[in-house]
Amino acid sequence: MDLNELQQKKDELQEKLGDPEVLKNAQKVKELSIEFSKTEKQLSDYTRIAEIEKELKETEEILTSSDEEIKPMARSEKEELLKEMERLEKKISGVEENLPSNVIMEIRAGAGGTEASLFAKELFDMYSSFAKKKGWKTALLDESKSDLEGYKEVVFEIDGENVYELMRWESGVHRVQRIPETEKMGRVHTSTASIAVLPKAKEVDLEIRPQDIKVEFFRSSGPGGQNVNKVETAVRVYHLPTGVTVVSQEGRSQQKNRERAMTILRSKLLDAQIQAEAKKMASARKKQIGTGDRSEKIRTYNFPQDRVTDHRIKESWHNLPGILAGNLDDIVGALNQQTQE
Repeated sequence: MDLNELQQKKDELQEKLGDPEVLKNAQKVKELSIEFSKTEKQLSDYTRIAEIEKELKETEEILTSSDEEIKPMARSEKEELLKEMERLEKKISGVEENLPSNVIMEIRAGAGGTEASLFAKELFDMYSSFAKKKGWKTALLDESKSDLEGYKEVVFEIDGENVYELMRWESGVHRVQRIPETEKMGRVHTSTASIAVLPKAKEVDLEIRPQDIKVEFFRSSGPGGQNVNKVETAVRVYHLPTGVTVVSQEGRSQQKNRERAMTILRSKLLDAQIQAEAKKMASARKKQIGTGDRSEKIRTYNFPQDRVTDHRIKESWHNLPGILAGNLDDIVGALNQQTQE
């Protein structure tokens, strides 16, 4: 895509955002606004690259001139301009991978019983806080609580700019090492939770034929008042060709749960496509962070040593309470830096 195409796209989006009919649809306005912001940033990057190319030509002219006094300054300027251009080109390359923006995240308690479910709840709170700091929106889709207000499983979505690009490396098994409050002997216990980060798919991304699904309705097992527990509002959707099953019971209406279940199903199927493509490309990559396998242990949260270690890039960070409070920029940034390299 070149400057003219981006400018045309920006103008078209601006026109749509001014359309009275579009303004009646809040979801459409939200999607268009995110796309407009992304296009505007791309346009700015392309414009800057064009400026750098012009500045490089001027610098080259100085370097070929007879003025020896300003040549060292010109060489230094050329080096800085080339670094800036490389950074912008990498950024543009990432955008043009055409990755989805938003995600659906699933967190499941693993080994460790009650302690694992409490850890799953802490991870959910950590990602929710991180999303809030980034200006992203979160919405709970489904949950299954355990004793002491932990989570056996929780499914939620995060909407915002570049969410999938930043969060996709969180998939895998997260491990916690600490002394539980119920431990009388002071022994450190190890528990796990698994995380799946799914690209949130729209209907246009992936078509599901009606004959390929089977839908069942049942009474919700969760809290939510008389209506939720007495009426068959919960929905279970089976995707017959792949065997993927999705349950949604958080909403109060059958229709709402069905829509949510279909969104999650599309996201799971789109994720399977992306994972398959990644495996095909893996041999051509110079460096790959993990395999994308949900069973892969990717990170350890060590409370006695106040340390978080990501095993894929072999880096550690301290201030564990701060990290669990949503201060994930350093970790997410390091993972994305490695992938760009």
